[in-house]
Amino acid sequence: MIARSLLFWVFASISHSAIAGSMVVLDVQAALQSSNAAEAFRADLVKSTSQQESQVRDLENQAKKMQSDFELNKGLLTQEQIQQKDLQFKKVYGEYQRQLQALQQQRAAMEKEFLEGMRPKLDQVIKALIDEGDISLIINRQSAIYVEPRIDITGEIIKRLNAQE
Repeated sequence: MIARSLLFWVFASISHSAIAGSMVVLDVQAALQSSNAAEAFRADLVKSTSQQESQVRDLENQAKKMQSDFELNKGLLTQEQIQQKDLQFKKVYGEYQRQLQALQQQRAAMEKEFLEGMRPKLDQVIKALIDEGDISLIINRQSAIYVEPRIDITGEIIKRLNAQE
């Protein structure tokens, strides 16, 4: 937080004309997520994990149904039946949690692999833009309080990432 405040005051003291020519901002996350490659990856991710997601949803629905049936009929059940239903519910719910966690881990690993593959492409596009222009400093968009749209290069980065494919 102190670093951001210090950074803000340093840039605030620089004249507007000096900032406009040599400093730009980039939303790296938006650039990566808005590229055609990211859209294709998301579609592929959904497709490749749809069967597991369906199984997780089925287990969730089964657990919810078991719980609502239990609540509806618990006054009619013996203590032994209550314990049996509770055990069945815990088993289904435990399996639901296990499969959900496995699905989330699989998706996270796939996303990490995608981002690791995209990072060199992003770096290449950024380097080319630096070499072409008079860019002295690139600031992460999230670190800025206000950004004049003309110094935001996110759109240009997305365009160039898409052109690489």
